[in-house]
Amino acid sequence: MKLSNPTLFHEHALINNTWQSAKSANTIDVFNPFNDEKIGTIPDLSADEVAEAIGFADDAQKSWASLTANERAVILHRWADLIDEHREDLAIIMTTEQGKPLKESRGEIGYANSFIRFFADEAKRAYGDVIPSPNANLRYVVLKQPVGVCASITPWNFPSAMITRKVAPALASGCVMIVKPDSQTPFSALALGELAIQAGIPKGVLQIVTGQADVIGGVLTSDERIKKLSFTGSTRVGKLLMEQCASTVKKLSLELGGNAPFIVFDDADIDKAVKGAIASKYRNAGQTCVCANRIYVHQTIKDEFIAKFTKEVSNLHVGDGLSDDTDIGCLINDTAVQKTQKLLQDALDKGATLITGGKSHPTHARCFLPTVITDITDEMDIAHEEIFAPIAPIFVFDDEQEVIRHANNTPYGLASYFYTRSHARAWRVSEALEYGMVAQNTGLLSTEVAPFGGVKQSGFGREGSKYGLDEYLTTKYWCMDVS
Repeated sequence: MKLSNPTLFHEHALINNTWQSAKSANTIDVFNPFNDEKIGTIPDLSADEVAEAIGFADDAQKSWASLTANERAVILHRWADLIDEHREDLAIIMTTEQGKPLKESRGEIGYANSFIRFFADEAKRAYGDVIPSPNANLRYVVLKQPVGVCASITPWNFPSAMITRKVAPALASGCVMIVKPDSQTPFSALALGELAIQAGIPKGVLQIVTGQADVIGGVLTSDERIKKLSFTGSTRVGKLLMEQCASTVKKLSLELGGNAPFIVFDDADIDKAVKGAIASKYRNAGQTCVCANRIYVHQTIKDEFIAKFTKEVSNLHVGDGLSDDTDIGCLINDTAVQKTQKLLQDALDKGATLITGGKSHPTHARCFLPTVITDITDEMDIAHEEIFAPIAPIFVFDDEQEVIRHANNTPYGLASYFYTRSHARAWRVSEALEYGMVAQNTGLLSTEVAPFGGVKQSGFGREGSKYGLDEYLTTKYWCMDVS
């Protein structure tokens, strides 16, 4: 990697503001998913070393919480300034270890930083309440206080934004945080840690531990000193973490799997819907939890939509994320490619029609061509599973109630999208969709100022906005006799 500031690249864990190797000297190799070149190694920490980091966090908690919200905000804004200053280097690190196009990595760095700046200021508004008392001799006060030591386990698909979306509200509210990044994309997290130290974040307030997920997760979930765990990842792992946290009754935030419907009604602006579907489906090669997983198009406009959509999809350029002309990068690993091929083949075997794509790039096996398939039925696996690849299955529907029923026929409930010009339909559909987030006439809904999260088996808790701050605060009721 050609970085302007090479000190951003670390191959050590960040513990108590020092860069440390594993005492065993065990490491985990990290590879560029596009070309399989080895990027570097990270420490494979033991359970005892993770527990030691928790001890440092526990020591730092009271002093960090004792600072005023404004004092914490000054440090967080300084961190954000440094992220802005090193945005290009951070983007290069991200693309190298994750594979997404450089322009998407630049966008993610800006998006990640928006959470730091937002929560740095929002924590100043963590208001309590004074409740009118029915008793003349009593006064009722509600206080908001930090939860305590927090931990987060973050995924590989958004290696910076998924960290700051958790770390920023935690630190701003007076909590300290231990982050376990995915071992496939750890260097973005460690670069953020380097800038946090430069910004003046005290020892033990932000630590980044690396190693085996089961080892680190086992410690974070079982240690009583950890009061809150935030996880973004699969529903399967989320359920496991819930079980492991039960013995210590931790506060939990879980952002899990999705199966987002993207509905285009007969009165929609078709050109706008095509643009939104492209943005939603193919961002990060379809490897997002909120991307369009099932595209439903009304029978009367399906031919026009498919023709325009396919034309735009065919113009997308697949390749090395570090090339400026790349629109879609590679899938994260061979397992992802195999899953993609399996889902596609199952659909084709059961009667689906391939419109475009359907295979890997001739010279890059992990670069799967943007794909469109039609004639989808409920018997196909692709109608029910989270695809996490650049495949767009298009369903056809006839009426509103029918498509709502199909859209809700899933255990997941994260994001949903629909296109219509009708004000009345917009109210009906947004209320009927069983999802934590609903987007009308747009394919992009993520922002730091609105609550991000799901229902059903997509998890619970919210990230972003004032609701995201509440996830790191406890509500204390104070009753006093003033007679």
